[in-house]
Amino acid sequence: MTRVADGVVFVMVRSAPFARVSNHASCRNGQVSPATCRICHRTYRPRPLPGRGRASYLDRMDRRAFLILTFAGAADPGPGPLSLTEPSPPPTDTDTPVRSGDAAFDAWAADYVTRSEQAGAPSAVLRREFAGLTPDPRVLALDGRQPEFSKPISDYIKGAVTDARTASARTHMAAVPQLPAIETLYGVPAPVLVSVWAMETGFGAVMGDFDVLRSLATLAAEGRRRVWAEAQITALVKIIASGEAARAQLKGSWAGAMGQTQFEPETFLTTAVDGDGDGRRDIWGSPADALASAANLLAKAGWAPGQSWQAEAILPAGFDYGLAEGERLTPAAWAALGVRPAAPEMARPGDAGATAQLLLPTGAAGPAFFAFPNHFVIRKYNNSVAYALAVGLLADRLAGAPPLTRPWPAEIPLSLADRIAAQESLAKLGFDPGSADGLIGSNTRMALRAWQRARGLPADGYLSVDIVGRLVAEATLGVAPAVPTAPAPAAQTTPGAP
Repeated sequence: MTRVADGVVFVMVRSAPFARVSNHASCRNGQVSPATCRICHRTYRPRPLPGRGRASYLDRMDRRAFLILTFAGAADPGPGPLSLTEPSPPPTDTDTPVRSGDAAFDAWAADYVTRSEQAGAPSAVLRREFAGLTPDPRVLALDGRQPEFSKPISDYIKGAVTDARTASARTHMAAVPQLPAIETLYGVPAPVLVSVWAMETGFGAVMGDFDVLRSLATLAAEGRRRVWAEAQITALVKIIASGEAARAQLKGSWAGAMGQTQFEPETFLTTAVDGDGDGRRDIWGSPADALASAANLLAKAGWAPGQSWQAEAILPAGFDYGLAEGERLTPAAWAALGVRPAAPEMARPGDAGATAQLLLPTGAAGPAFFAFPNHFVIRKYNNSVAYALAVGLLADRLAGAPPLTRPWPAEIPLSLADRIAAQESLAKLGFDPGSADGLIGSNTRMALRAWQRARGLPADGYLSVDIVGRLVAEATLGVAPAVPTAPAPAAQTTPGAP
């Protein structure tokens, strides 16, 4: 079956009952008809499926696609302590791990199972779920991927915040009757929660089709993020052992995020809640549970009720762009510098006493934003300026905010080689950007602003093709680093500015 959502075509494949199971690891895991394992040749009768019946369970398993989230909160554990009583039959001798053919993976898996058993993890669950487990080469490829060209933030925002997505978000928001109660309980506005839902999985349509245990085991064995990955696997084993979800249901992104709002296993254990009152924490099949869990995550991360998340700012002519991503000031302090909100009617009661940082995501040529504390809470859900701005701008639309007064500019994507060359040039010229890894983060922007100030340029920290060329040429010619000087005033012709 093919679906189109927000301009993207998704192909969905419906699972069907089958007479033989393709691998030993899943031979007893949630089959819906009698089945014979091709490895151990045993026939197993179906076990009751979790959730709301066979049809809805298979429907949830039909969704196939790709997405990611990262955050681990310390929060309300939800509906009581988890029981480690195994709901499946006891293991037999055939439940011993099967070698994958990858010596490093097999060594890690054997060591992890031993250590986990010694730490008190349920041996039966561990050995059953690790039987026949193999590394996923797709995960390794995705984990090591560094795209040749980075997507400009303007293209990302314009693709994420569309009229079609806004209309769909309104429809989905109206379809969850528990949302007002969730907003009241956690203090997070419904438009923000629905915008997170939209960005994470397209309202539950694209939850990922990776076997989460296999993905996490692959990352753990690879070693770069072993401590984190093993902690997630331990949490996953607890989820399976408790009966809250079967292994077959635990599908997600290649990095281990699950459900409609993409929770890591540890985050599920500590933060997922029951939002629809049925006594279960079902972030896969229940929009209310997924949204309430997201609200709990944001609340535990420090969401400030009654405050905005972001607001477009109007800058005066001659503004010092070097103030961007710097000190956080109150709206009154920004007003004293000539910076004012583009839509003052959208201000929230708590904004006057809050502090905001100024953001220039596309430099002097694009829109400017006040980033209030709640913007940075959204970034704890996904640590990306582009992601947090997209969530906030979609939420603004749902809340009735007017369009931006300053449009997003057309940007030229920078190649990985250009980004690394710029970082290496900054370092050579005496402006430390951190590692030359091609990732343009706050350290690189800070170094770039210092270089721009020293050269009498608008210090907006924006890396363009022209700036890359200047940096490389200067570094190649061996020009000595200049002593930073006061920034030259730069006029900004912003619509509506005085």
